[in-house]
Amino acid sequence: MSLIESDVERWAVTLGAALLARRWRVATAESCTGGLVAGAITAIAGSSDWFDRGFVTYSNESKHELLGVAEAVLREHGAVSEPTAIAMAEGALTRSAAALSVAITGIAGPGGGTASKPVGMVCFAWAERGGATTSTTHFVDGDRTEVRHASVAIALRGLIDRADNAR
Repeated sequence: MSLIESDVERWAVTLGAALLARRWRVATAESCTGGLVAGAITAIAGSSDWFDRGFVTYSNESKHELLGVAEAVLREHGAVSEPTAIAMAEGALTRSAAALSVAITGIAGPGGGTASKPVGMVCFAWAERGGATTSTTHFVDGDRTEVRHASVAIALRGLIDRADNAR
């Protein structure tokens, strides 16, 4: 088991404890990670008590159909953008019983990057039912696998931070 894999497992356990303490469930909305965050969560025994569902919305059509991301947002900002990540996170809450959600959309590579949106650019958003939605963009170095695995770690850490600092 690599260092990142052991960290991800530890963070998933920590997230589960924080959510159980609040009687919350979590939902994921993933694009470039392809369900890896949901996979990390469901690798933990007992996660059915705090994981509601995961959406893997790789195409723009699926982001629109499954999460309600407005076509205008996708057209104006692109799939890899904080506005799209925000809409994904909020859509995951709307379409689930979760109290907290995370969304990830990015360019894992090796192709697909541009000067303004390079390979390794990953946008995240976290939404809390009845609370704030926050977003950030990270520029992750590495190959496709490294970008995706680092994104899982960032997503889980963000969920833990929000669960720990919940109202």
